[in-house]
Amino acid sequence: MTLKVMMIGDVVARPGRAAALERLQDLREQHDVDFLVLNGENTSGGFSITPPHAEALFAAGVDVMTSGNHIYDKREVLPYIEKNNRLLRPANYPAGSPGVGMWTGRATHKQSDVKFAVINLIGRVFMHPQDDPFRKADELLTNIPEDTKIILVDFHAEATSEKQAMGWHLDGRVTAVVGTHTHTQTADERVSPNGTAYITDLGMTGSHAGVIGMNRNDVIARFMSAVAPRAGHSEGMVRIHGVLIEIDEETGRATSITRLSLPHES
Repeated sequence: MTLKVMMIGDVVARPGRAAALERLQDLREQHDVDFLVLNGENTSGGFSITPPHAEALFAAGVDVMTSGNHIYDKREVLPYIEKNNRLLRPANYPAGSPGVGMWTGRATHKQSDVKFAVINLIGRVFMHPQDDPFRKADELLTNIPEDTKIILVDFHAEATSEKQAMGWHLDGRVTAVVGTHTHTQTADERVSPNGTAYITDLGMTGSHAGVIGMNRNDVIARFMSAVAPRAGHSEGMVRIHGVLIEIDEETGRATSITRLSLPHES
């Protein structure tokens, strides 16, 4: 039996959030999606996510939400992420960080006996120092029950080399390794030789009229001045970015990966 998983790239601010809330149910039905993962670390104002926004996205069709380096930017998320293990933080954050970095269970939006695992990792190249994501991935894989065949990894990292290395490191041991964080969709999607779907970056769900989702004039000012304020989010040219992965239920191996780049009228 073939299963379908959709993974959506970084949702940025109100334009990305509105697009996701309006389209996720339709996309699930259109593509007969069994399980949906979304990176929500930029959902609220471009930095972190608030509990109401997280709840709205879960209600709209998200099974598990991943994150990255901005997850703790809004302090109100701290008690929420401690209670809701479907909102992940990077697993290789220091011990004792609020929340968890891996989820295992069944789909919440489609009746199925299939078990899934989702792992959230963060890179170290050009990022704040964290624990080794490669060794952390190895450790987490030993804790996943043998009857959980479908394992999805969101690697939130800056360097393409680090993401590609993780894809090869986990080839044949997980169903998919997808990169997030750079907000620019790459065109290198593939199913690796041992059955792992891979893409260096899912891309961004939000306004593509600016610079990685932020107001272009604000960003240019920050490049040209040492005192420019934090950039606001951009508006217009909204797109939903992600991938659709087809999976052999018996083996947990991916059989295909297709990029999604969908315009959304806001």
